[in-house]
Amino acid sequence: MRIGDLATKAQVSVRALRYYEEQGLLASTRSESGQRLYRDSAVGRVRLIQQLYGAGLSSKTIAELLPCVDAKVSTPESRKLLVAERDRIDTQIAELTLARDRLNDIIDATSRPNPQCDYV
Repeated sequence: MRIGDLATKAQVSVRALRYYEEQGLLASTRSESGQRLYRDSAVGRVRLIQQLYGAGLSSKTIAELLPCVDAKVSTPESRKLLVAERDRIDTQIAELTLARDRLNDIIDATSRPNPQCDYV
C-alpha cells in the first residue's frame, strides 16, 4: 500500500511515517516511480510504534526493542530495558495519580461556598 493509504489506516500523518523510516522503525520498498510501498502488516507496526511513543519511549529505545518484537525473542538486555521502561511508566502513573488526587481535593474545597473568598 502507498504511504497515504497507510497513514489513513494507521491514523497517523504521512510526515510521521517518513520520520519512522528515518529512525529505522519502519521499512518500505519503492515502486518504479519512486513511491513508498508498505506491506499490510505495516498498519500494526505503526500502531505499536505509536503506543510505545505514547508510553514515553524514545525512538532509540523503540529501535532497540523492535528486532526482539519482530523475532518474538527477548534477550536479557531487552528484558532489562523493558523492565526499566515499565518501572518508569509506573512512576509516572503514581505521580499523575497524586496530582489528580490533589486536584480533586482542590475542586472539592472550592466547590463549597467560602465567605472569606470573593473569587470562588
